Amino acid sequence: MEKDVRTRLQEMVASGQVRLQPLTFPQRELWETSSVPPADPANNICSFLDIRGPLSLEMCREALRLVIERQEVMRTSFLPGKDRPVQMIRAQAEPVLTYRDLGSAGADDAQLIEAMSESFSRPFDLVRGPLYRVEMLRRGPDRHAIGLAVHHAIADGWTVTSFVEDFCTACIIVWRKSGKDMSRVQGIRDSLPPLAMTYSAWGAAERARWQPEEIERHAVYWGNRLSGARLLLTAPAEVAAEALAKWATFLSAEVTDPVRALAKRSGTTLFSTLATAFRFALLRWKGADDVVLGTPVAGRAKAASKETMGYFSGIVPLRARLDASCSFEQNLQEVHRQAVDDFAHVMPFAELAAAVEGGGPRGRHAIYDVRFAMQNHPWPSIEIPGISTKLRTLASGTSRFDIACELTEDGRSLELIWLHRPSVVTASEIRDLDRIFRAELTGACQVPETLSSSTVTL
Repeated sequence: MEKDVRTRLQEMVASGQVRLQPLTFPQRELWETSSVPPADPANNICSFLDIRGPLSLEMCREALRLVIERQEVMRTSFLPGKDRPVQMIRAQAEPVLTYRDLGSAGADDAQLIEAMSESFSRPFDLVRGPLYRVEMLRRGPDRHAIGLAVHHAIADGWTVTSFVEDFCTACIIVWRKSGKDMSRVQGIRDSLPPLAMTYSAWGAAERARWQPEEIERHAVYWGNRLSGARLLLTAPAEVAAEALAKWATFLSAEVTDPVRALAKRSGTTLFSTLATAFRFALLRWKGADDVVLGTPVAGRAKAASKETMGYFSGIVPLRARLDASCSFEQNLQEVHRQAVDDFAHVMPFAELAAAVEGGGPRGRHAIYDVRFAMQNHPWPSIEIPGISTKLRTLASGTSRFDIACELTEDGRSLELIWLHRPSVVTASEIRDLDRIFRAELTGACQVPETLSSSTVTL
């Protein structure tokens, strides 16, 4: 760091304009175990909020200001350090908001997404910040979209919903101050309340918890669990930053209702039942009976962190070996048992990777290349009189794998998102895997006591 820059930073710290904080464990995972460079746009989480009703640019800007005041990650960037970067949290920051009138060019979602693509795909300056972009796009009379791109280092999927709840609440506050009648909205204060726990306070609590002896105790478990494990696919290192392709589909209630019944009857969970069927699908697809699945965990065990924006989520490697001589239900019981053990030993992934791989080179890991997830973060439930809102997530910022199966409950159905690296797994192969997965689910529910559902004929 140049001397004048260092001096200026010291002055800002001394005056309280900025605070320096160590990286949290999830942030370390991004810097230390990901083959995707931190500044790469593949780490951007992108979404938009469709709003029908009166909304002005001035009100939107003031609402964003209130969110920035409450959520410190909206004022955070990263300063290079000797060993690893540090968080640089500003005491104050002005909202950064752009505006565009799309007219008829933004009438449908496809046109809107195309209009937002440049903002979504542009990298962030991790040092200067801010690490978010908010864009207000007018789609027509009393119809707008609020596009949000935020770097994964300060956000996860839950964070997006926290932002929407804060933003919508702030809009109500701003409208109330402007004289609009908000009497029908219950429980809204005149300002956003302070958070019960800031993101940096959560990070400090996690560092206090994970002392060397605690890390070592968990590392012994994972060293044994992951010994001899191999990746499912063989991908050259140079494709790691390649953008993931996405295919969205659904598992209908006709498929999911029997799966839920099987989970209940077997005394397991919907997650374990779906994961077992997915493992059998991988067995039929690639002949692999021993696959490590990278599964996200919310990392928000404390109620105080529920409203806090930040990167909390972690990864648990779930390993299970299928036994084709046993029935699907017997395999389900074993997969579930092993998953319970693995979840009980969750630890910061950066520390796990360092322990299992012997402190190998930073910027990559060889623990898993397949992601399996059931998303359960809450969707925003703010209601504004005369306003309707709908949130849509376009990119999750999680690109540190080659293939992913992500499921989200939608009533009795499940939304199914397939993500894949095109140069490693083609779209045609993903559709084959999807077909096999559905057949495994159907076969498992029809004959769970027979030998594995991989005997089902497609």
